[in-house]
Amino acid sequence: MHNKETFSFEDCEETAKWLLGHTKQRPDVAIICGSGLGMLAESLEGQQAFEYRKIPHFPTSTVPGHAGKLVFGELQGKFCVCMKGRFHMYEGYPLWKVTFPIRVFKLLGVQVLIVTNAAGSLADEYCPGDLMIIRDHINLPGLSGQNPLSGPNDERFGPRFPPLSDAYDKELRAVARDISRRLGYASFIHEGVYCMVGGPNFESVAEARFLSKLGADAVGMSTAAEVVVAKHCGLRVFGLSLITNKVAKEYEGEDDLSHDGVLAIGRMRAVTLQTLVTELVGSIDPNNNLIDEDVKELSL
Repeated sequence: MHNKETFSFEDCEETAKWLLGHTKQRPDVAIICGSGLGMLAESLEGQQAFEYRKIPHFPTSTVPGHAGKLVFGELQGKFCVCMKGRFHMYEGYPLWKVTFPIRVFKLLGVQVLIVTNAAGSLADEYCPGDLMIIRDHINLPGLSGQNPLSGPNDERFGPRFPPLSDAYDKELRAVARDISRRLGYASFIHEGVYCMVGGPNFESVAEARFLSKLGADAVGMSTAAEVVVAKHCGLRVFGLSLITNKVAKEYEGEDDLSHDGVLAIGRMRAVTLQTLVTELVGSIDPNNNLIDEDVKELSL
């Protein structure tokens, strides 16, 4: 293992070369599966999977609902690589390890990152089973100094001070909204702000009220750090949260929240989320990213 405080460009390159040497597939799209959402990887055609523990430098996933496999394959005719399970701060990993796969994806030739997660609802109008297209995020670990870009910057990945005002791609969000309407999902699709916290505990009532006042619509323990690194290295990003529970903002409510419950909601909405992501991938053209020129007008 490494006794240093970050992975170098050469470490990322070594991992990318190992993967490219073990598969003939060259992905344009990367998909990160959140808790209970690994079925996205199962929908890939011509699958070739690698266990994380066998990939040079890769951390291993320790959370139930995260299988710990990197799966290559085709979806809607597009070459994809899918993380069946991600890494988290609460597992004890520093953020430079949590986000390591993103830079590997960049070196594999990936252009678009689709990131999914399970999240709790802070917005009163969101219900368990709803989906939220992520418009923006609040990165609480980042605001407190826990940032995956901390330390020396390597210009081969990106600039020292990357902007995040457009972190979640406007055109891809417009495409997803259009697809949702066509599929009849409009009644349970929202667009909002995701807040990342460190975990592993779920939020207290006071914390939930605080996050709600900050403008967060949903809260979870992942995603923001991965998006920061993805934007740093020039990837286009689409984010989607599966709302698995309502976060308690009143002391009188019963606290029956559990990780098993989160996974159960994931199973309930599995086909819906898979269909939306599949249709979105089908709209991406590796050469100019959007296949339908009419869809581009939706984002203007």
